[in-house]
Amino acid sequence: MAVTVQTLDTLAPGQKAVVKDLAVEGLERRRLMDLGILPGTVIEPELKSPLGDPTAYLVRGTLIALRREQARHIHVVPLEEEQDEH
Repeated sequence: MAVTVQTLDTLAPGQKAVVKDLAVEGLERRRLMDLGILPGTVIEPELKSPLGDPTAYLVRGTLIALRREQARHIHVVPLEEEQDEH
């Protein structure tokens, strides 16, 4: 079964996913990693601001806010598909 990789900004609130890759380099990559966004981490959109940007994501028990442009660099697989793969 083919796994559907999508970007974090496309997830609906409450839809859990597993981080597969960070498609960014340098300081921005380091910042995301420092926030706990690493391959294999479960991440879930929790709250969207009234204008839709930024969005709060639940990462390792902590809420962090990311702008849409940042979330576009995070490749994820919805958790249901990740479990079907095993």
